[in-house]
Amino acid sequence: MDSAMGSMFRSEEMALCQLFIQPEAAYPSVAELGESGIVQFRDLNADVNAFQRKFVNEVRRCDELERKLRYIRAELLKDGVTAPDSGEPPRAPIPREIIDLEARLEKTESEVLELSHNAVNLKSNYLELTELRHVLERAEDFFSEQEGGGGGELTRALASDESAATGGVRGRLGFVAGVVPRERVPAFERMLWRISRGNVFLRRAELDQPLEDPTTGNEIFKTVFVAFFQGEQLKSRVKKVCSGFHASLYACPTSQSERQDMLKGVRTRLEDLNLVLNQTQDHRHRVLLSVSKELHPWMVMVRKMKAIYHTLNMFNMDVTKKCLIGECWAPVRDLHLVRQALEDGGRACGSSIPSFLNAIDTGELPPTFHRTNKFTYGFQNLIDSYGVASYREVNPALYTIITFPFLFATMFGDAGHGLILFLFGLAMVLKEKSIIASKSKSEIGNIFFGGRYIILLMGIFSIYTGLIYNDIFSKSINIFGSRWVINNFTIADLKTYHELMVDPKKSYEGTPYPFGMDPIWQLAEVNKIVFLNSYKMKLSIIFGVAHMMFGVCMSVVNHVHFGRPVMILLEFVPQIVFLLLLFGYLVTLMIVKWFKYAATNEEFQYTEACAPSVLITFINMMLFGKDEVLENCVSAEMFPYQSQIQLVCVVVALLCIPVLLLGKPLYVLFFGHPHATHHKSNGDINQGLELQPEMVEVTTPSAGPPQAHEEEEAFGEVMIHQAIHTIEYVLSTISHTASYLRLWALSLAHGQLSEVLWNMVLRMSFKTHVGYLGGIVVFVIFAFWASLTLAILVMMEGLSAFLHTLRLHWVEFMSKFYAGEGYAFQPFAFKSILEAEDEED
Repeated sequence: MDSAMGSMFRSEEMALCQLFIQPEAAYPSVAELGESGIVQFRDLNADVNAFQRKFVNEVRRCDELERKLRYIRAELLKDGVTAPDSGEPPRAPIPREIIDLEARLEKTESEVLELSHNAVNLKSNYLELTELRHVLERAEDFFSEQEGGGGGELTRALASDESAATGGVRGRLGFVAGVVPRERVPAFERMLWRISRGNVFLRRAELDQPLEDPTTGNEIFKTVFVAFFQGEQLKSRVKKVCSGFHASLYACPTSQSERQDMLKGVRTRLEDLNLVLNQTQDHRHRVLLSVSKELHPWMVMVRKMKAIYHTLNMFNMDVTKKCLIGECWAPVRDLHLVRQALEDGGRACGSSIPSFLNAIDTGELPPTFHRTNKFTYGFQNLIDSYGVASYREVNPALYTIITFPFLFATMFGDAGHGLILFLFGLAMVLKEKSIIASKSKSEIGNIFFGGRYIILLMGIFSIYTGLIYNDIFSKSINIFGSRWVINNFTIADLKTYHELMVDPKKSYEGTPYPFGMDPIWQLAEVNKIVFLNSYKMKLSIIFGVAHMMFGVCMSVVNHVHFGRPVMILLEFVPQIVFLLLLFGYLVTLMIVKWFKYAATNEEFQYTEACAPSVLITFINMMLFGKDEVLENCVSAEMFPYQSQIQLVCVVVALLCIPVLLLGKPLYVLFFGHPHATHHKSNGDINQGLELQPEMVEVTTPSAGPPQAHEEEEAFGEVMIHQAIHTIEYVLSTISHTASYLRLWALSLAHGQLSEVLWNMVLRMSFKTHVGYLGGIVVFVIFAFWASLTLAILVMMEGLSAFLHTLRLHWVEFMSKFYAGEGYAFQPFAFKSILEAEDEED
């Protein structure tokens, strides 16, 4: 068995290693390990505060660099400049390059910051001048003599230059002009009215075009206003209200000529400032474009630096403070790569003292690591979603590659719908490189893409089962010609009767249809459902019992590997015998009935009229009852000595229950715990010397179970656990067998729903005979039928069948041998760290 398949069959062997690295070689060595992604470091300073660790200052430097990069990226986004992906990510910078990187980032941040401040100042000036222009223009409209209506007359009277000469009341009036945010205008008016008790006259006009916020670049809508009042005290109140509502006040001359001169000057300044703004924006855009090309490499390098220093904070310093000591889990197969990474790290810094790797013995449970590829990754995720396999436990994902799409297809069996699934999965497989490069943020899309090979296999298997069912969009195809003939009917019979009963003794040729279901069953409106019910129900039980028996047999592999051969006799044998003698016998009855009973059988005892019910026979077997002999039949037995064999099966199966219940507790009572096996040595026989290539085999960890280092359980605890396990197995054997009937139920429901859509939707279009209009009707109804087929039969029914298949594997199959109590191997890998950072961004 090759190494890849071995990893799928059972998790990789893991070794707990100690790393002895010189301080100057620590950074490049950890960088090499991060590039390879083959070790999971342990924190040796878990009780030390994060601010008291050795490399906390370096982590802070990386945080500061990240802050600068985030600021630069925000400025790029503000200007709509995208940072292109540089392709291959750069390696972590060596220590002497970090200073240059800090200097470049400092210079870039200062330049961008200066450009931003200048742009903000220029935009602020431009905004003020624009607001002043609008104030002058609207004020001119307010004060214009051409403005008609009473409001215009009142405005002219309030702003008249003659008011001071007359000495009347109007001589004491003044006004302020400015702009206020549009959403604050109603509250602004109410507040002015309240503080003046109605003695402030307000004129306002909304700006048609939005203005730009100089800081954020967002659009802001404002309103120009002119407020007239009487007296200095009211003037002070009005200005305070304006300040409170963030209104910008501008000096507006009372003389029309002064306003015109001022407006011309403002427009001239705006033109000059607009030219400067365009030049400044062009220069800023060029600078940001040049920065954008380096932003992604900088971010990658800084993130790698930070990850390295975080990892180094998990190391311990030896007593002489001349060596860093770290611990990590690593696959035994990759120990030579770890050693090579340490050598490369020492060579990169020019260290003359080599780093050491020492595999140590431990009683701690190692992490679980299954080496997967793009094909097996999706299936392994299905298993890990239930629970990560215990260390070195048999991995169900290997068998799920076949059993999962097959059980799905049993429920989803339609060649047409399976073809749609197949094409969808094939499209994702063929375009996987472009889809990966696009880095989609759609969570649902990523879930479908991650399971593209599962969808592909589900489609292939569904096409196969659809052909077996002879079901293609609820229609059958007649390739080989039906094995049923109707030569015993006349033409008059066919014209007179809507339904005709075909006698198998006269109409069946006696040879089965070469492949799949005979297409004549599609025309059997009376007994089609009855026949398919029996056919699919029995197939479901057969597949279910076979699937469960395979799961029970897989427990033998675990017992042998973990050194528990006695558990094969005390657990596996009674379990498999119980399952075989009861439900295996039920399957045998089904197969015997298929072979022995037929309408054309020469022996009268085995004709269809004397065929007993398998379910009734099984119930009578469990209740020690006798089968009722049918009328005109010689016997109710399918084969000789059937009743005696059934009695033996039930008695032996019942005797398996006390063996399963008391076997393990009694063994623990008299011989000790069956798990108490000795570990193989997995320490370094040279006690800390450098690991040599020929030493890899002697440093492998034990293949024994994690329970080997636990305290032996007392007899009472074992008895309680075994009683629960026995009751659960006996009851679940019955319930799990019945649970596989979902294969029949969903298959029948899928077929009937597909037939309903055909007869009630698409078939209607074929009844329309109105020339060209009929073609249009067919096209429209076909589109509607296709939409319902995709939405209901493919997506909803497909999801339902997927979830039921998942349950059959998690509960009915894996519960027979799979504990799933491990924890996943999470290596220190720059690739996964960068992907996680990108998802957060």
